[in-house]
Amino acid sequence: MRILLSNDDGYFAPGLAALATMLTEHGHRVTVVAPERDRSGASNSLTLDRPLMVRQTPSGFHYVNGTPTDCVHLAVTGLLPELPDMVISGINHGANMGDDTVYSGTVAAATEGFLLGIPSIAISLVHGGQDRFDTAARVAADLVARFMASPISRPTLLNVNVPDVPFDVLAGIEVTRLGRRHKAQDTVKTVNPRNQTMYWVGAAGAAQDAGPGTDFNAVTRNLVSITPLQVDLTHYPQIAQVSEWLAL
Repeated sequence: MRILLSNDDGYFAPGLAALATMLTEHGHRVTVVAPERDRSGASNSLTLDRPLMVRQTPSGFHYVNGTPTDCVHLAVTGLLPELPDMVISGINHGANMGDDTVYSGTVAAATEGFLLGIPSIAISLVHGGQDRFDTAARVAADLVARFMASPISRPTLLNVNVPDVPFDVLAGIEVTRLGRRHKAQDTVKTVNPRNQTMYWVGAAGAAQDAGPGTDFNAVTRNLVSITPLQVDLTHYPQIAQVSEWLAL
């Protein structure tokens, strides 16, 4: 299988290397096109105000001076000689659950593959202090094997979060919905040596909706969370309500 890998942590990230190694060992043809630096939180942004450059490392990884979405878009629409059979983004160093998916560059790279008609997976390792990228890489390889054996019949975008534990400690897999977080922590204000006020966006808040069936709940039980995502943002129940409001 031809697999395009990308991420938002940068081409040098250990999670990306672990994923590329694992999939290559399983016999897949792997191409890496990733950002030249950490672009966490870049969401689905495309670079439209300047040209982009693609460079290659001695290991064969390609890196782009752009966003995760740029990387997948360039790869699929012109860089690669043939289309990949799957796009996988990750392994992200940290969870992408609930509201995180709106901002996540990891999810965005997979979303771009999905929008271009390619089955895509975003995979993240939930912070646990062990950095078991090997566990997440094995999960990714297993999902690819499942897809090869029985492809899903329509374009697919899966958001996968893996507990940071040894593979044999995983309690299984649960198909989940996205949970919700509390609002982010307050912005951090500092003063630089020139007496100018500087601001840091606050950390993500704690989980607000982490009940049964959510991604948050699954990983606390050492389950791999898999959430099928869609891109249609239409709020269908409000179509009639807004139509009535406009008719007043």
